[in-house]
Amino acid sequence: MWQLLPLAALLLLVSADTQTADLSKAVVLLDPQWNHVLTNDRVTLKCQGDYPVEDNSTKWWHNGTLISSQTPSYFIADVKVQDSGEYKCQTGLSALSDPVKLEVHVGWLLLQVAQRVVNVGKPIRLKCHSWKKTPVAKVQYFRNGRGKKYSHGNSDFHIPEAKLEHSGSYFCRGIIGSKNESSESVQITVQAPETLQTVSSFFLPWHQITFCLVMGVLFAVDTGLYFSVRRHLQSSEEWRDGKVTWSKGP
Repeated sequence: MWQLLPLAALLLLVSADTQTADLSKAVVLLDPQWNHVLTNDRVTLKCQGDYPVEDNSTKWWHNGTLISSQTPSYFIADVKVQDSGEYKCQTGLSALSDPVKLEVHVGWLLLQVAQRVVNVGKPIRLKCHSWKKTPVAKVQYFRNGRGKKYSHGNSDFHIPEAKLEHSGSYFCRGIIGSKNESSESVQITVQAPETLQTVSSFFLPWHQITFCLVMGVLFAVDTGLYFSVRRHLQSSEEWRDGKVTWSKGP
């Protein structure tokens, strides 16, 4: 039986690692949803995750540095260029989140888009955002230099179902005061749904594969021990008619 100890220890390690892997990640959400903003905008980052009872303390990181805020929501009232970068969070009962990137731009107009890479059939929403929400008139949206939408005021440009031909370079233009202002261009890519995710869904996570392998080894060892003991009994003098007989000692 001592031969089973290393396997038992390995099984315990795999079980502990499985519990760690099952710990859900925290998620950083932006409010508003845009990760490209202008200076002086207001941004709120919210950390979604599991918390211990009566303890909602949250850890926040900016570009890998732990920041002082420990609340579930991190509020930036007046963003600056130095606030750009990657943000992560972690709660008491959640693993560290994936990074969320925030980019702070300087200018009068900024074309905001929820996602720059979109799958076919998904919606595309574009917003021509002005510095300090300054009124903008005669707003136009362009794709690859060609006008796609015009409005007297400032309204969003919405594509309900993206197609491959919607890929391209987008920007917006409008009148602020007496000046004609334009945003920087944004490249949007529309792609077919990835097949790699579908293929990978047929395979178990590595920790589950390891667990199954360890259980299989334990079963094989246990079965081997059973037949080994059985053969030993059959060859011994105590084996009679398929039964084990016992005799008293002296």
